[in-house]
Amino acid sequence: MTGRKRTIALIICIISFLPISAQYKISGKVKDAHTQELIPFATLQFVGTNTGMVTDAEGSFLFELPAIPSDSLLVRVMGYQRTVLFVDKNLKDQTLNFEISRGDVSLKQHEVKANVNFALILLRHIIRRKPDNNYDRLSNYRYEIYNKLELDIKNLNTTKLSRNRFTKPFSFILQNIDSTSETKPFLPVFLTESISDYYFQRSPKKTKEIIKASRTSGLDNESVSKFLGGMYQNVNIYDNHIPVFDKSFVSPISNSGALYYSYRITDTQYINQQRFIKMNFQPRRKGENAFIGEMWVQDSTYAIQKMTMAVPGDANINFVRKISMVQEYKPFPDSSGWFLAKDKFIVDFWTPGLKPTKTMDFIGRKTTTYEKVMINDTSVTNLFTEKRYPENIVLTDSARYRTEDFWQSNRHEGLSKNEQSIYRMVDTLQKMPLFQKYSNTIRFLATGYKPFGMLEWGPYWYLFSQNRLEGFRVRFDLGTTPKFHKDLYLNGYLAYGFTDQHFKGKLSALWLLNRHPRMYVYGSFIRDLDNGANYYDEVGTDNIFSVAIRKPGVPQKFMLIDEKRAEFFKEYYSGFSHHLSVVHKQFMPFAPLPTGGFFPHNGSGLDPLTNMEVAVKLRYAFREEFLEGNYYRFSLGSRYPIVEVKYALGLKGVLKSNYNYHKTSFTVSDYVKTPPFGTIYYNFFGGKIFSNGALPYTMLEIHPGNEIYYYNKYAFNMMNRYEFISDQYAGFNVEHTIGSGIFNYIPGIRKLKFRQFWTAKGVIGKLSNENKAFNLNAGYPFKTLEGSPYIEVGTGVENILKFLRVDFVWRVAPKPLPGEPYEKRFGIFGSFRLQF
Repeated sequence: MTGRKRTIALIICIISFLPISAQYKISGKVKDAHTQELIPFATLQFVGTNTGMVTDAEGSFLFELPAIPSDSLLVRVMGYQRTVLFVDKNLKDQTLNFEISRGDVSLKQHEVKANVNFALILLRHIIRRKPDNNYDRLSNYRYEIYNKLELDIKNLNTTKLSRNRFTKPFSFILQNIDSTSETKPFLPVFLTESISDYYFQRSPKKTKEIIKASRTSGLDNESVSKFLGGMYQNVNIYDNHIPVFDKSFVSPISNSGALYYSYRITDTQYINQQRFIKMNFQPRRKGENAFIGEMWVQDSTYAIQKMTMAVPGDANINFVRKISMVQEYKPFPDSSGWFLAKDKFIVDFWTPGLKPTKTMDFIGRKTTTYEKVMINDTSVTNLFTEKRYPENIVLTDSARYRTEDFWQSNRHEGLSKNEQSIYRMVDTLQKMPLFQKYSNTIRFLATGYKPFGMLEWGPYWYLFSQNRLEGFRVRFDLGTTPKFHKDLYLNGYLAYGFTDQHFKGKLSALWLLNRHPRMYVYGSFIRDLDNGANYYDEVGTDNIFSVAIRKPGVPQKFMLIDEKRAEFFKEYYSGFSHHLSVVHKQFMPFAPLPTGGFFPHNGSGLDPLTNMEVAVKLRYAFREEFLEGNYYRFSLGSRYPIVEVKYALGLKGVLKSNYNYHKTSFTVSDYVKTPPFGTIYYNFFGGKIFSNGALPYTMLEIHPGNEIYYYNKYAFNMMNRYEFISDQYAGFNVEHTIGSGIFNYIPGIRKLKFRQFWTAKGVIGKLSNENKAFNLNAGYPFKTLEGSPYIEVGTGVENILKFLRVDFVWRVAPKPLPGEPYEKRFGIFGSFRLQF
């Protein structure tokens, strides 16, 4: 028995030193629910026990246990909500993937009081080393960009969609709904990809992007392809301010970051024998343009290895539920620094609905990866001198015609099952006649134009209108489409007034000789009523809505214009352009404006209100970007001031023209971002008219007034039309959009997300003695600005119900005349503006 006991004891002893085989395995990953980014070093713990672990650098975990200690597994990450998943104790092998959401966890709740704030010390080191770690410090570099943008729809009622008679034919697309990767199912509907080479030179600063491949589901537009390249989403976290839509947010590592953020060091880890410090941050005050998130910092160079940022829910951005940005950096092969490797931008949009639960949500996901980095190489700088790439953004001829084999070989990362299905789904929809019918109807409602093969009718909002001269007015517009000619656009309209019983109309032709850089010739003939002064976004009388919002007691003023025009425009890659025009105009004013009978004829057959003018306008808009349509284009602005200079010459004796004169004018305008204090728009302008004799008011500067209660940014809103005239003038127009302003400090108002602004406009002018005698005694009370400039100032509230704006405007000068009504001094104006 003794020997047997010894044998048993020996066996037990040996077994006790052997590794115990695990009977249960639990594996998985921890992800951010919004960005789908893996979260490294997250803490996991079985609820009610001491059993736990930390995810690895890839956000993965694996439990190997002889028994499952609890039926719930908890994950904790600073700045995120605690999340618990059920664990099945009977399963031997199971996978649990956590998708955790950010919470309103205040860093102050976890602060440890000490004499030294180590997080601020770390921040100072990061700021001090920013010039060394910012990759824009390099004299030049290039890299290859792979950019992918996906749009998904959430909150779809699949039952109603599959039964509704309008959407039932398209119910097959619901098969693409993904219900595995997110808490709420979504439907992928749009995808665009691009591969491009990006070049940067620091001194003088130059950038260029050459798009080698571009693919967009259901859309083939060159300017859109350029816009969706890499350059437009290029965010550098080392900058002091980071753009989010049209807002500027303070960077977490801004030089003034400590004024806007609270920081806390929350973790330290070693990866490949390098020490990294995790620091969380959140805004000090609610409603300010600051992020919430965390960063990983290498402790020797203080370079950012990864930055995760989210926009707080109380930020003043419209139609957005969530915004997240993630940037990852990797070291250069020679360890000379860190360079951007990947960034993601995820946005949850919402569309207004009658009920909050009835809104349709969209998710935009932009992923960009950077490979083949080359720094400080002469081949980069040599490209800027190559004549074959003159534009700042170049879309190569073959970019939109790449084969599937090319994409599979050159993508930095493969497409998911959802992404692959988008191309198939859109291709099927494009071939369905019913889908074409629906899309054409939506396009008609949005743009106002209805195509019929080679012709199109519209816009429909000009069809009916009314004014005191014409009474009820109808107008029919017709133009050509690219099916007629891709570079030739013919357009015209015919209008009829039932009170004056006269036809009016217009014919025009635009021939695009070149699109990039733009060059065209244009000609038109028009005989119609005109407001007398044309400028940017003037609200015309050819609109039935303008009648309902006219200022009381101010009579409408009309002038019939008979105009023949010819133009030539040429643009250069530098942003410089010249515009030549030849214009013949005959003015026929109606009372109360002075008519032709007030101005003497000289007996030589010349008309006193007819002129022939030749003009040249020079414009410089460095790196101005455009969104192009079939023939016309819409300016997206420039980050630099735009300068225009114009000279015009009046030719007497040509086609009854009665006057010789010279006109010069200039404008300088720009939008200047002043973070964190919003944006300032300014426009400075001036001009002078030279003439040996007197000129009628139609050829002088008629300062633009506004006679309706719809606010006009480019007019003087407390000035009437034809109130002031000048032959030399100078003025300014300034608008400062502040953002939340004082509303951010009023708790009950903050949630409404109102925004503040102020405006100031002014002009001073003169009128020669000859022109005074010629115009001021013509039966109409024209005024001059001699001795007193015109000045109006205003403020107000915008973003009311997301799109309404109210302006309060005071006319400061000239001083009021005795008995002048108060309405001449102060006005309240409304307008609509849809913006983020």
